[in-house]
Amino acid sequence: MAERQQGRDPGAQEREHRSGFACLVGRPNAGKSTLTNALVGQKVAITSSRPQTTRHTIRGIVHRPDAQLVLVDTPGLHRPRTLLGQRLNDLVRETLSEVDVVGLCLPADEKVGPGDRFIAEALVATPRSTKVALVTKTDKVSRERVAEQLLAVSRLGEELLGGFADVVPASAVTGEQVDVVADVLLSHLPPGPRLYPDDELTDEPERVMIAELVREAALEGVRDELPHSLAVVVEDVEAREPLPGQRPEDALLDVRVFLYVERESQKGIVIGRGGARLKDVGTRARRGIEALLGNRVHLELRVKVAPDWQRDPKQLARLGF
Repeated sequence: MAERQQGRDPGAQEREHRSGFACLVGRPNAGKSTLTNALVGQKVAITSSRPQTTRHTIRGIVHRPDAQLVLVDTPGLHRPRTLLGQRLNDLVRETLSEVDVVGLCLPADEKVGPGDRFIAEALVATPRSTKVALVTKTDKVSRERVAEQLLAVSRLGEELLGGFADVVPASAVTGEQVDVVADVLLSHLPPGPRLYPDDELTDEPERVMIAELVREAALEGVRDELPHSLAVVVEDVEAREPLPGQRPEDALLDVRVFLYVERESQKGIVIGRGGARLKDVGTRARRGIEALLGNRVHLELRVKVAPDWQRDPKQLARLGF
């Protein structure tokens, strides 16, 4: 185990350029998406206190003069209870087989448990990649608790994986040690050319990003049952005719989005009394969408019921899973 405590290497410019892919894994709500956003320096993955928020492999790109790291934020590995859950797990395992580095995220404010062990055991089947442990959410606990968690995580790695290549504590919320996490992940990449243009921070299609921003807004403040039952699909993005004297690129964008739930009762939760909750979702989502697209947006949200879509192969395919 090697715990990194230093920042960027001043001799980085003299080294051979490195590039490659790193996958952040961990049980649901381990801080993977928040850390991905902190490493990239911009929001590329939605975050929520609700488990299993991430449903796609989101790619964020970290640029350095001597290296380029493509971060793949995955859904949390878990014991699936639906066809959707199984497909999300398959997505994670497929990603794990293709990356250069795997960062196992374990929150500092929760003891290492069966879910962490389940994921660590899954990493045994991916010998190609270097394994590092990232102890997240260190801002939530004392330094003594962080030290205890580092020891517990190291023991888990030694028991199941022959040890982690590195163990790094960090807080994505405060930014503490985030640069060290980047240094460590980059250090395990192979030599290679730049894979993306320097100004590109994600390769996610705009429609996927729009749908994720709407889903993030809709997940805030809802009951535990809803997050797993909510799917979002962007139906249309269309520019209006520019106003007199207005440049075409500045014209208002009409964005139509459908939110799918599994039961009629859930539709009422999303819409709220008199439509108040859906209006609030639209207000918050529109701010993120306008920042993403760089245009003013008219956002139209509609809620539909797709019964038991998580278990229906045809509906899963129609909803993009």
